[in-house]
Amino acid sequence: MNTTAPVRYGVLGAANIARQFTKGMAGSKVASVDAVASRDGRKAAAFAAETSIPRHHGSYEALLADPAIEAIYIPLPNDLHAEWAIKAAEAGKHVLCEKPLAVTVGEARAMFAAARANGVHLAEAYPYMSQPQTLRTRALLAEGVLGPVQTITAAFGFGLVHPDGTPKGDPANIRLDPARAGGGLLDAGTYSMSMARIAAGERPTRVLATGRNTKTGVDQTIVAILEFPSGAIAMVSSSMSSSFHRYAIIVGAEGVLETSYSNHAPDSGKLALRLKRGVPGTVPFETIEIEGDDGFRAEGESFARMIRLGAAEWNGASEAESIDTVLALQAIAASAKTGTWVDLGS
Repeated sequence: MNTTAPVRYGVLGAANIARQFTKGMAGSKVASVDAVASRDGRKAAAFAAETSIPRHHGSYEALLADPAIEAIYIPLPNDLHAEWAIKAAEAGKHVLCEKPLAVTVGEARAMFAAARANGVHLAEAYPYMSQPQTLRTRALLAEGVLGPVQTITAAFGFGLVHPDGTPKGDPANIRLDPARAGGGLLDAGTYSMSMARIAAGERPTRVLATGRNTKTGVDQTIVAILEFPSGAIAMVSSSMSSSFHRYAIIVGAEGVLETSYSNHAPDSGKLALRLKRGVPGTVPFETIEIEGDDGFRAEGESFARMIRLGAAEWNGASEAESIDTVLALQAIAASAKTGTWVDLGS
């Protein structure tokens, strides 16, 4: 990879997460952010100046038409992911799209179909999946260290609203807008559900969920139980009215693994896993320390290596994992509304 030109990214939008991605990619020898677009040309120019991006465009269409750009990073609101990922693929651009990949499984499948039809790569961006911490988790699961997985707990939450569902800060926050596919499930819940999918290694069969909504009508807190074909059972939760928490516990017949499945490394540079190898309660946990990274840089470079060297270089979500996660999130939302079990089907 060092002997080839860096992959040139264009960022579709100037939101804060676009700023974080651009900052994470700064100095990479594998890829560079070469352009940014906004529907407001002045906003695009200001963003480019602030983040040292060489070029800016006053429309999304102009970025997709930029011949120097090879890949598009999409950090747009959830309801715009499918539309612009498909347009980018049709423009011949590779697409790294922020989670959730799409609002519905129909959208997600159309996105992958567009990528295949136009000979480009599409991947869902989860910074934690490209972290060495998660790569080690996948390796331990593949090795069968835990034995058959029995239960999974995956949780993620933060404090955007008060417990009564009123906003703590800006009431115009997009995560509080039902018209823009807001809510905790399609934000924090994408992380906990995707982590459960990694742990189980397969699509759930059915789900039962309950939750509470904010004053604006989006989901505030949701807890779901999922059953898998193997017999594994998962509890997945998301909340926008809690103290910050992020953890997963994977319990097998022969061991236990605990992870923070973090997006980014702390200041120490170290992330950790806690692993118990064995059945008796007397078996101690060992702590495995792992060098961490900026998750945006890790995923951006992995996607760039896939563009240059092939699909085997991608270490993030597979197409099957992304489709299954969207399908499960749809089922969780439906179950939370009805209070009944929902089959995922196909």
